This record gives sequence, structure tokens and C-alpha cells, in this order.
Amino acid sequence: MALLKILHFPDSQLRIKAKQIEHVDAEIKLIIANMLETMYAAPGIGLAATQVDIHQQIIVIDVSDNKNEPLCLINPIILSADGQQSTEEGCLSVPGVFEQVERAEKITVQFLNRFGKQLTITADGMLAVCIQHEIDHLNGKLFVDRLSSLKRQRIRQKIVKQQRNND
Repeated sequence: MALLKILHFPDSQLRIKAKQIEHVDAEIKLIIANMLETMYAAPGIGLAATQVDIHQQIIVIDVSDNKNEPLCLINPIILSADGQQSTEEGCLSVPGVFEQVERAEKITVQFLNRFGKQLTITADGMLAVCIQHEIDHLNGKLFVDRLSSLKRQRIRQKIVKQQRNND
């Protein structure tokens, strides 16, 4: 397994819409394993393939306290969304930034698991937030896109300045 490079906002590769996966094969399983290793090492609770410059519809998530309940969603589709919640979100692609974001409180999502089996789950709380956040990535969106343009511009300036200082 290998750690993958996480892209940072405002990298244009984060805006590419991910393609559906036709078959879950050994290559896809390796990508999933590498994504999980990268997410845990970051550390984070979710990672979309888009964030590691792989433009396929793969999400890995682990919101468990002990970080031992990984969930993989391939080709996820939100079938229903109910309620509304405002939660402070952060993102591995927007390091050091945390903002309140409005999302559905409860969702039902259909996806393939890492073995290619189609599943449907209903999620609420942090899992629902995380799934919605990661699906946004697959669609070329970041949580900062859900903020005001002024906040987004300030975040962009802060990240670009940090990148310059790190180079």
C-alpha cells in the first residue's frame, strides 16, 4: 500500500467530475486500500478519490471513535435527503479551515461496496455529513463552495499564502 498525495484548494484537479466505475477489480481494490491508508495517516474521517487526483467515484469513510470501521462507497447516489443540520466541517484538501455548513440531516444512499455488492444505507449525524461532503468532491465541489464568496476568497488567499510560505 502507498500514501497518496492529497490535492489542496484551489488546485483545479479538485474540480474534475469523477467517472462511474464499471467493475470492482483488483486495481480498484488497491486504490481503496491506498485511500484508506492515506485517510488514516492524514488523519481524516473521509476521503474522495478526486482529492488524490483519481477521478473515479470512490469514497472512503471512517467516523468510528477507534478508526476501525472503514466504509467504502463506490458510485454513491443519494436517494433521499431529509431535514437540515448545520455542522462545522473541515477538509483534508482545505487544511486548517473549519466552517459551518448546512446539509441534510438524514440521507439514504445507494452504492457498491469494495466487493462490488450493491447496498443501500440510511445515515444521519456525522456519517450523513461526511457522505454528503465526499459526494460533493466526486462532483467537483468543495465545502467552501457552500460558503459566501467573501469567505471563500479569504480562504483561498490564506491557503495560497500558506503554500507560498511552505515552498
